[in-house]
Amino acid sequence: MATIDLRTEIKQFLSSRRARITPERAGLPAYGGNRRVKGLRREEVALLAGVSVDYYVRMERGSLAGASDGVLDAVASALQLDEAEGDHLFHLARQSRTTGGPRRRRSAVPVRPALQQVLDAITDAPAWLCDGRYDVLAMNHLARALYAPMLAGTRRPANTARFVYLNPEAARAFFVDYDRIVCDVAAKLRMEAGRNPHDEELIALIGELSTRSELFRQRWASQDVRLHRSGRKRVQHPVVGRLDLDVESMEMSAEPGLLLNVYTAPAGTATADGLALLASWAAGQEKLATEMHALG
Repeated sequence: MATIDLRTEIKQFLSSRRARITPERAGLPAYGGNRRVKGLRREEVALLAGVSVDYYVRMERGSLAGASDGVLDAVASALQLDEAEGDHLFHLARQSRTTGGPRRRRSAVPVRPALQQVLDAITDAPAWLCDGRYDVLAMNHLARALYAPMLAGTRRPANTARFVYLNPEAARAFFVDYDRIVCDVAAKLRMEAGRNPHDEELIALIGELSTRSELFRQRWASQDVRLHRSGRKRVQHPVVGRLDLDVESMEMSAEPGLLLNVYTAPAGTATADGLALLASWAAGQEKLATEMHALG
């Protein structure tokens, strides 16, 4: 994938959202039983959004540059977009209003020492920083222990999307909800593509995954988008076994584009005990590594 074509992105996103809504779901009468299109017709979306048919057709052909926020809100309502989809539509419109410009290389940069100190101060929970491309930029000792299977490869920065799609056997053994994870990762990458369509590293990652993974191609074609949000992550760790973790993902206001992820478990649960065991194992591994280094 040499570039991300905004007009194509807009066309495919709007048409895919339109195709999933039936007239009944939209509160419209369905005249005749032989509709030639899946979902709503363009003129029905235009009616629901309060714009002319010609105007909406231009939008769905990839022209969002002149669309006002009010019109975008109306289209989002007509297509029953959720929060992530609405944000994505606005990102695409915002990028359409720019002059385009050359692609930008946004390589992973070293994390400020103060941020690593913050991670290291979180001693009882795995904590790590990533960017919108899923590059893992910094971790505390528990996160390194938790994600040992992903870190087994030598490529750095480690990347969750590559692990999920290009090492599927290991990823499926690690993530209990692997089928959901593959959907979420592709959807969050598409969200990032709408936000930063000229990011060379992102374009290269999407191209690599598209070339090497049929599963990614399928999920990418769905046009789905997701926000980075709190939730539950269930993993099968090779040393401590099953861990059902509560995840908090927070955008770093001082470092735009970075996400802080912290995994916790309620006290007294099997997962809390597992995290304590993981911490003990990680400390043992670090001690062993230090001793081996001293002997070397």
